[in-house]
Amino acid sequence: MFVLVEMTDTVRITPWQFERKLNDSIAEELNKKLANKVVYNVGLCICLYDITKLEDSYIFPGDGASHTKVHFRYVVFHPFLDEILIGEIKGCSQEGVHVSLGFFDDILIPPESLQQPAKFDEAEQVWVWEYETEEGAHDLYMDTGEEIRFRVVDESFIDTSPTGPSSAEASTEEGQKKGVPYTLVGSISEPGLGLLSWWTNS
Repeated sequence: MFVLVEMTDTVRITPWQFERKLNDSIAEELNKKLANKVVYNVGLCICLYDITKLEDSYIFPGDGASHTKVHFRYVVFHPFLDEILIGEIKGCSQEGVHVSLGFFDDILIPPESLQQPAKFDEAEQVWVWEYETEEGAHDLYMDTGEEIRFRVVDESFIDTSPTGPSSAEASTEEGQKKGVPYTLVGSISEPGLGLLSWWTNS
């Protein structure tokens, strides 16, 4: 679920921070810049793990701050495909079941990846697994707040960085296209996956 990613960045330290240890100032600046941000094709940055190398610091004319090239490792949330995670149902819609991990909310289990046969209950706004038994069909509801075990089957990164000036029409279209920078697609269409309450031994 979490990986260590090696990164490089140039960190600017303002003069009033010079009295502190350089490593402490750099760690604070890196966390300010990256923590809780999605880096394109990398994942959701959580926190600094360690600094592996500091290059020379430079002060440029007209700027009293120091600029240091830093090599560091960062803890990143980026589950691998087919990894099984446990989250909580945040809500249901026609698009599928929306799942949250607490610190990451952009997880969708589409209708075709649910336990089949499944139907969407418009009145309750929940998905239902119509579980067949010898005694007949039982409706198993996927209620909000329930814990759910799912397999990660796909991921999507969208570049949401700002673009240069363009015509009004083009920028409106781009604004509509741009959405969530990092989303995961899950599946529960196999035994053992789905609500934890479905699989508890009674």
